[in-house]
Amino acid sequence: MQNARNLKAYRKQIEEALEDKFQRKALDKFALSYRASRDEAFSGLDFDCLVADIVRLKDNALAQLDVLYTRFKQNAEKMGVHVHLARTASQANRMIAKIAKDNDVKRIVKSKSMTTEETLLNPYLESRGMQVTETDLGEWIIQLRAEGPSHMVIPAIHLSRFQVADLFTKVTGKKQDAQIQRLVKVARRQLRSKFAEADMGITGANFVLADTGTIGILTNEGNARLVTTLPRVHVALVGVEKLVPSLADALKIIKILPRNTIGQHICSYVTWITGPNACGAAADNRKIMHVILLDNGRLKLARDPDFVQALRCVRCGACANVCPVYRMVGGHTYGHIYIGAIGLILTYFFHGREKARNLVQNCINCGACKEICSAGIDLPQLIKAVHVRVMDKQGHPIQNVLLGKLLSNRKLFHGLLKAAAKAQKPFTGGAPYLRHLPMIVSKEHNFRRLPAIAPKAFRDMWHQLKPQVKKPVLRISLFSGCAQDFIYPEQLTAAVGVLASRRVAVDFPMEQSCCGLPVEMMGQIEAARHVAARNVLAMTKNMPDHIVSLCASCVSHFTHAYPRLLADNSELAKKAHMLAEKVIPFSVLINDMLSMDDFKSSDAPMPVTFHAPCHLCRGLNVKNAPKKLIVKAGLDFRPAQEEQTCCGFGGTYSSKFPAISAQILDKKLDDAVRTSARQLVTECPGCILQLRGGAIQRGIDLRVIHLSEMLWEIEHKRQTQFHNSPD
Repeated sequence: MQNARNLKAYRKQIEEALEDKFQRKALDKFALSYRASRDEAFSGLDFDCLVADIVRLKDNALAQLDVLYTRFKQNAEKMGVHVHLARTASQANRMIAKIAKDNDVKRIVKSKSMTTEETLLNPYLESRGMQVTETDLGEWIIQLRAEGPSHMVIPAIHLSRFQVADLFTKVTGKKQDAQIQRLVKVARRQLRSKFAEADMGITGANFVLADTGTIGILTNEGNARLVTTLPRVHVALVGVEKLVPSLADALKIIKILPRNTIGQHICSYVTWITGPNACGAAADNRKIMHVILLDNGRLKLARDPDFVQALRCVRCGACANVCPVYRMVGGHTYGHIYIGAIGLILTYFFHGREKARNLVQNCINCGACKEICSAGIDLPQLIKAVHVRVMDKQGHPIQNVLLGKLLSNRKLFHGLLKAAAKAQKPFTGGAPYLRHLPMIVSKEHNFRRLPAIAPKAFRDMWHQLKPQVKKPVLRISLFSGCAQDFIYPEQLTAAVGVLASRRVAVDFPMEQSCCGLPVEMMGQIEAARHVAARNVLAMTKNMPDHIVSLCASCVSHFTHAYPRLLADNSELAKKAHMLAEKVIPFSVLINDMLSMDDFKSSDAPMPVTFHAPCHLCRGLNVKNAPKKLIVKAGLDFRPAQEEQTCCGFGGTYSSKFPAISAQILDKKLDDAVRTSARQLVTECPGCILQLRGGAIQRGIDLRVIHLSEMLWEIEHKRQTQFHNSPD
């Protein structure tokens, strides 16, 4: 649970989590094995189609929660179930305590339920003299340790078997072996009597079927069936968003849920309960059954057009499974009660701004969670929107406000960068990177060498560089972004050379500036709109065949954010949609639209590996074009195991959370080194800043270059050889 009072205290928690060697090892192992298991589980299935089904059915259900609740209540009560609606978490706890008191309940067993974690039910009941025992193995372990789950599905993933053996030794008073099967047997022996003695069983539910008054529970342990069968009272506490019209809807979710959770085709136990079952422990041989539907902000959230999609969540936990930040620090640091990307959002709505304000800043915006979400939730966008709401209430940091004002003024921004190019000389010594950081910069930022600002910006060289192309096959406008314009102009120069060699006419609109992604990430939405409007007008002034950028983040921001940011201005919105349709990454233009038949290195094949920028492979779904170009170039392509894993840059993220960024970077570089490649190619200047800076700092013999530089080196050498060859 989150208790950090400010960002400084939260960073201290992060440092402690990064020191947990076993957790890091366990989460690394799980991250890799999960991908393989999930790929096998979805083999032969259309994941996107399954997600689209869930989006439709959940959106339909969320639009009629009141109707579905009334229908479920009527049908369930016909079967003898008591149905309640709890408006708040505290009301739900009071309801359950009253049910327990009315039925003389002393001992309670529970199956796994994130909703009861949400309401803090266990301590509430224990404070009223009741004995509460979790019966899911992982939940029982963390209950004994007096801590919350570190994953929504695998609650004790952060613990080693040796830690569990020590815990069980303490609980039983006998030395316990650390073999997993023996530990499971210890748990069974300890819990068996709890089931038999319990007066009440408490569960959650994955589904609430309105048409039959049924609840559905998915588990991989048999404990939930014992919890719902043996005690004389059964209470199910379920979020109201779990209401669906019928079994057919639930079955569609079941098709994807276990596969996306841990790569499992089907859960071991799929239990449907329609009305109370016979129970010998009850006075009249009939179980007492209550279903409490929890609101706790959900009904208000269902009416919020910006955030209602968060209620589609089916609690698969996949957003944590693929999150590079969760992989570094675990769920106790990357969540309050709900874990992972969805947890960052739900914490704000279920537990308040104070619990969420540090967490929502810890999103690296890599998009892995969005790509894998069972319910098609735009998780990164919602996290950013929550962050904006938090800052709107508590005030925007002065550095964010100043950056927003700076980027809103193109001439001032560019002038400042040019001045910085001169002022940096004491820190560069003439090198293309800062040899040492200024003393005002914390040492924790010294995990990579930062690039120097180029002596001359690309825009200031454009009039000399602009090629004259006769009978062009295409006309494109080049968008540079601030990093390649002022830090890496050589990448743009290389691209222009390659494009000219393919008979592509290139224009460079001088009115363009930064794409605005950094200010949107910092919550400066008005500044982001201002920058978007300026770039839309600049890039659509003389509409070319295509608008091309060498920065995947810029292309993704143009495509996904500009139409949204400018939606309130009909004329600008129209131009933003035109821009979104025209803009493409450099690799797509070269590989898919131009002839590369004569393009091949004449040298011995160099071993090359590739890093897929997050906004390229996920934001734009471009996964093969850059690699095809490496192969077409005749190079020895060495695939990296974690090609699509984030490099840890994330724009301003790496400056806000340098300790996490550094650890992600180390893993990324280690992965590249294992390929034995001599060059690491990518298609994003931010990734180059991170990866090249890290390689230099670590002294790794690995050249990190942009795809455009790789192609131009081959093309330039081909041209030179052609001109120098005898007639």
